[in-house]
Amino acid sequence: MIAIDIKSKMFPAKGRAGHHLAIADLQLSFNSGEFVCLVGPSGCGKTTLLNIIADLDRDYEGSVSFDLRRSHPKIGYVFQNPRLLPWRTVRENIELAIEGNSSSENIDALLEVMQLTQFQHVYPERLSLGMSRRVAIIRGFAINPDVLLMDEPFVSLDAPTARQVRSLLITLWQQRPHTVLFVTHDLREAISLADRIVFLAAAPMKVVNEIAVSIPRSERDNEQVIEAFRQQLLQDYPELR
Repeated sequence: MIAIDIKSKMFPAKGRAGHHLAIADLQLSFNSGEFVCLVGPSGCGKTTLLNIIADLDRDYEGSVSFDLRRSHPKIGYVFQNPRLLPWRTVRENIELAIEGNSSSENIDALLEVMQLTQFQHVYPERLSLGMSRRVAIIRGFAINPDVLLMDEPFVSLDAPTARQVRSLLITLWQQRPHTVLFVTHDLREAISLADRIVFLAAAPMKVVNEIAVSIPRSERDNEQVIEAFRQQLLQDYPELR
């Protein structure tokens, strides 16, 4: 569904003349309805890659193409910061993201899956961080995107809350199987979520490996199963350490 071919992406070098080459000769492809996690060290360019896919950054050499019937893809974006407007309620924040008229039933269904129905008329200041992240996820799904980009949306959450929100995310995705590109530096999180994990290295960004996660979805909430898969992965592919 998505074909990425980035020849070059550069930034001005900090504190010195010249440029920093962030991405070079990167080729990736993603299938329709696939949940892919992009794993790499901080600063390797994962957010930059998402911004390029979202057409927020056009200052690069290369191409990003979508195999769609319409010319312009509809892209949802869930950022690290939930970015909720404080003067709007939960429901109003969701409605603002929707182009045209969306049925009230659609928003009701999303709120129910993410367990936020009783908080739909609450303002963001009364929400926990985990709840705010759930609102951001609803907003991403509400537009019925061709591709949903998620940039470390569970960073800084405590472990129990992160597990809960991941579980709710997968429940929602299974009901509405959009193509998801999910950035994380947490390998356990990637294993628990992904159909496929793409491992990235920095300076400039390159693909180290791509590995399918063979654990059945029904077993992804078992931490021992996740850890066993992680250990085997690192044993089989020591370059991922």
